[in-house]
Amino acid sequence: MDDDIRWVKTHCARMDHGGCALLVGLKDNKIVAVRGDPNGFLNKGYICAKAIASPDRLTHPDRLKHPLKRAGKRGQGKWKRISWKQALNEIAENFKKIKERYGAKGVAFGAGMPKGLEHFVLIRLANIFGSPNVVGSQDVCHAPREITGVHTCGFYPVADLHHPSRLILLWASNITSTNEEGEISSMLLKQINSGTDLIVIDPRKIDLVKKSKGWLQLKPGTDHALALGLLHVIIQESLYDRDFVENWTYGFDHLADHVKKYTPEEVSEITWVPPDLIRETARLYAQSKPALIQWGNPIEHNIHTFDITRALICLMAICGNLDVPGGNVHAKEPDIMRLGAFVRADLIPNKRKEMISAYHGVIPRLMTVPAAFFKRAILEGTPYPVKGFYSMCANPMLSYADSRQTYKAFMSLDFIAAADVFMTPTAAIADIVLPAATQFEIDDIGHYGLGHGFILARPKLIDPPEECWPDIKILNELGKLISPKEYWHDDYHQFLEDVVGPSGLTYSQFVDKRYLRGPESFKLYEQKGFRTPTGKVELRLSQAEKFSLSPLPRFQGLPQEDDPDYPLVLTSSKSQYYLHSSYRWIKKLREKRPDPKVEIHPETAAQNGIRDGDEVIIETKFGAITQIAHLTDIVDKRVINASHGWWFPEARQEEQYEWKKSNLNILTSTTELGKEFGTPNLKAIGCKIRRNEY
Repeated sequence: MDDDIRWVKTHCARMDHGGCALLVGLKDNKIVAVRGDPNGFLNKGYICAKAIASPDRLTHPDRLKHPLKRAGKRGQGKWKRISWKQALNEIAENFKKIKERYGAKGVAFGAGMPKGLEHFVLIRLANIFGSPNVVGSQDVCHAPREITGVHTCGFYPVADLHHPSRLILLWASNITSTNEEGEISSMLLKQINSGTDLIVIDPRKIDLVKKSKGWLQLKPGTDHALALGLLHVIIQESLYDRDFVENWTYGFDHLADHVKKYTPEEVSEITWVPPDLIRETARLYAQSKPALIQWGNPIEHNIHTFDITRALICLMAICGNLDVPGGNVHAKEPDIMRLGAFVRADLIPNKRKEMISAYHGVIPRLMTVPAAFFKRAILEGTPYPVKGFYSMCANPMLSYADSRQTYKAFMSLDFIAAADVFMTPTAAIADIVLPAATQFEIDDIGHYGLGHGFILARPKLIDPPEECWPDIKILNELGKLISPKEYWHDDYHQFLEDVVGPSGLTYSQFVDKRYLRGPESFKLYEQKGFRTPTGKVELRLSQAEKFSLSPLPRFQGLPQEDDPDYPLVLTSSKSQYYLHSSYRWIKKLREKRPDPKVEIHPETAAQNGIRDGDEVIIETKFGAITQIAHLTDIVDKRVINASHGWWFPEARQEEQYEWKKSNLNILTSTTELGKEFGTPNLKAIGCKIRRNEY
């Protein structure tokens, strides 16, 4: 009966980016129900299928529950159970041995998407150990928007869904399926239901097209051309915000001259979007005050992400939609510990010069190492050898571009340690595997360091299995073995106190408040200017030449040139039931999406002899995989949309769970990378498709 259930409040984590407030029902140290909290700061009662299924992570019979040491050859699937003491000592011995021979930079530390406080404790560990190499997904997720924003306008322009907008430009953001960090679909839907206009820019006819005033179905990989076309119309028709442009932008005349060639007709040939629709969209965005661009992660999935992001920020700026309520804003952080102090950046002052990626000339402020450069260091010793790797909350075998190269690189390492909840293809080739506690079993803080202006309380609700440790605890204890003990705490909970301490609260008091949000203030540039070298929004980058960057956003061509041997355009999408490659082992979610499906237009399928439900082979010049055909007209006849992140937990561990069979990153490559962020092409790749005849 409900009378026996104790309801507690927390926030969702590790299932999605969003951070929805939850009501969790507890009974006898078990979670018996999960509901959306109607008073939630972000979601106001909204909850998705992943959150409902989230307790099933904790009770799965195949969950990792003990530290394991490899007992056979790497990847054979043979393990020996060991103690925590032995596991940590062996990791420490191997890392110190590598450090003695190759220096601390010979060990890299890697993290995936789930960003609680553990992400920043990992950076702290790397810094104190002396390694400048933290490997993350930032080159294809978040950094292009955040760092390009800092270079262009001095901050990361976050979509402000907390205040009403007249128009929302939903650009590559399928927000009702996969939430962005801090951007919850319920917030957007509330605005639409209150009369806000919506324009959808997406190669797929996503559900929100039904609620939109217009849909621009662009060719994958041509976002920068479309954005430049919108700029052309707005400037040529003098629809821009004259006061803001004259007083607060640098290089407008250069931009105006630059975009003259990007006429709607020229851009239409590139993007497949009709010229009149380009004009209508430009006019509506320019004339709607305020308007915001809710931009999604897919714009960071090709080598031109810097130009795409620059062009979109220029759009925000010339229309006066930067740092105004209901526009794209500079979210102010609450009174909490500064990130640099938390990660002890002071202990590694030469990090920028010593990172693997410094050799490759990436954009300033990118402080994680792109995966492609990390793998080159392993395989080629460029710019120096990397021999050891610590992996946490990550599955690089599925998430890094060119999975075969990833496998080869990992098999070449001297030592790999992985902490996870479940045995993944990546953990299966490690030397030591550590069983991690997960959300509901740990005290944590969400959204720290992500630039959205708030942090969320994630208190421990139940006890984990006896030998499952929080990642923060693992890192704290490992830190004591491989670096000076004075930089580590007796109890990992002190990290939580450190973060909230400047606010005057204890962690317990923070949990009672549920979240901390920075002050709402807008147009601070009117008092202080923008935090750029010129004090203005740099439509033309004033220091472009210094850093070998393009001063103006440009269209240099498609991510890959058209190839008649691969006539279709491959794109991909994440499933609403999974988080990247995670949780295909949760029964409730797997039943909702049991197979990797590829979306194909019915006419394209007919031309290739493919029926709905057929197993098909998708092939690029880099590799081939199989997925299950789903015939639908939500994609263009020239485009196929494959599923991302697929492996098969029910398959054999010694084969790394059939990681090659349906894995999108078998089809990608790292031969061509964006200069600014080391970004590979994950989308807009030439492909062909055929029925699998076995």
